[in-house]
Amino acid sequence: MEPLTSMQGEALWPRELGQASASGGQNGLRYAVFAGQRRLVVERDGRRATYDTGDRRIDGVQQGSDGPVFTGPDGEVQLDTLRVID
Repeated sequence: MEPLTSMQGEALWPRELGQASASGGQNGLRYAVFAGQRRLVVERDGRRATYDTGDRRIDGVQQGSDGPVFTGPDGEVQLDTLRVID
């Protein structure tokens, strides 16, 4: 299965990451979790960033007062606590 593409036909995340284990979007934010590669790709306001999730498992997202809050079995995972890859 190919990664999702935008209306312009561009991939929403780097193809080398393969198939996302979870993805979604809300309030102008799109995200894809790549559990096997320990990566999270977030697109907000037309800008995309890839994060290293390390040992944290992410399985959901909710809108917090300061932006998106990703969640997992161990609780909340704030984006600013993750290392940006690109």
